[in-house]
Amino acid sequence: MVSQKSSLVATEGLTPFQQMVASCSGAIITSLFVTPLDVVKIRLQAQKNPFPKGKCFLYCNGLMDHICVCENGNGKAWYKAPGHFNGTLDAFIKIIRREGIRSLWSGLPPTLMMAVPATVIYFTSYDQLCAVLKVRMGDRSDTAPLLAGAFARVGSVTVISPLELIRTKLQSEKQSYGQLSAVIRSSVHSEGLRSLWRGWGPTLLRDVPFSAMYWYNYEKGKSWLCDYYSSNPTFAITFTAGAVSGSSAAIVTLPFDVVKTRRQVELGESQATNLSKQVSSSTYNVMKRIVAENGLSGLFAGFMPRLIKVAPACAIMVSTYEFGKALFRRRNLEKDRTAAQHLIHHTPETTAPQQTTERFIR
Repeated sequence: MVSQKSSLVATEGLTPFQQMVASCSGAIITSLFVTPLDVVKIRLQAQKNPFPKGKCFLYCNGLMDHICVCENGNGKAWYKAPGHFNGTLDAFIKIIRREGIRSLWSGLPPTLMMAVPATVIYFTSYDQLCAVLKVRMGDRSDTAPLLAGAFARVGSVTVISPLELIRTKLQSEKQSYGQLSAVIRSSVHSEGLRSLWRGWGPTLLRDVPFSAMYWYNYEKGKSWLCDYYSSNPTFAITFTAGAVSGSSAAIVTLPFDVVKTRRQVELGESQATNLSKQVSSSTYNVMKRIVAENGLSGLFAGFMPRLIKVAPACAIMVSTYEFGKALFRRRNLEKDRTAAQHLIHHTPETTAPQQTTERFIR
């Protein structure tokens, strides 16, 4: 009963626009916190294994993974800047000293162009769907977060998938934004309309189960912590619930993340080297190829880096999002209270005397 109440309060009195603003703020704050960690990781990788021209690497701003294609081999790009680092802390210090603190957010603006809209669509859709499902499902409303998280992720992935593909092509083929329509037409003409959603299947296989498990565990964990501490959802409670639920969902869906990454990298590198053949195949065949090359453990490659990246990103995003919604909720209550007081002060007080006079006449 308590979990149901706390879930219903989450969207009570908020407009979709306010939810969008809260999610947008959360997305930007998450990116500002998480991006430096990934920039340092990429710089350390490039130091050990220099990226040749046409090689792809993953870049994450805490919201989405993006494929970046190396444009040159002369060290001018941000990810190939000269310098020797002995570890993560040493890299942070040396990058700030030599290149300025802004270098820790290298490459962030282009990825935010898709990451923020995708996050806004995802979180707003989740809240709206969850509120509707809780009303319609009645006694079974405990599973509403699971279904709402899955459906919201399907929508956001479907909208963003073509944009991610087009962005990768623009980077790998060194085309300007003015040539965007030509890129779309060439893709559709050569491979059909479905080519714009290449990688959509593996992305759904990873992101939909992740979202379903994440939101279900998050709502349960938040309700349990609220009951345990006899408190309303605080920043610390939502942060903890977000970190734990994000970690558990990341572990379960890791094999599908490995498959998605492999397919995206293959696609980016094939475009960068102007290969016309399609190197990516079905999810099952990619899994077979990974197992054949690296064994079963290959499906769980990058376990710790993914966990270290996902846990804080989920925690920061959901806690800042809930904090933003709480601010809007208090603001709405204050507005309603002010409006009610205004009505009371300006309502004519003639009703009671009129009624008394009417009864006396009768």
